[in-house]
Amino acid sequence: MQKGQNELSELGAPPSFAPTVTTATVIKMPSEVSTPDHVVWSFFNTLFMNTCCLGFIAYIYSVKSRDRKMVGDILGAQAYASTARILNICALIINILAALILIITLTVKAAAVLRGMGV
Repeated sequence: MQKGQNELSELGAPPSFAPTVTTATVIKMPSEVSTPDHVVWSFFNTLFMNTCCLGFIAYIYSVKSRDRKMVGDILGAQAYASTARILNICALIINILAALILIITLTVKAAAVLRGMGV
């Protein structure tokens, strides 16, 4: 009998089989409203075809939105983010139209050159 008890203690069995009582603590965290600040989109518009500086202005509003969010002013952050989003959409539309006009112009010019060569 003693040999069996020694084997149990060697295996790491708990010395007493009494049930343990655990308590749980619940902490309620305030729900954080996620406000997108559009910094990456604004940075992209600033780097590529920054038409009329709309991308740069949108980037400024995006940074202001992020600053307001860090301070805790959610309404201010949403207002700046909304302005940045509108500016980014305008910059994107103008950039797409400019790219299409550039492609069409280059295609027409290339076709005229090829026609002039007799190809």
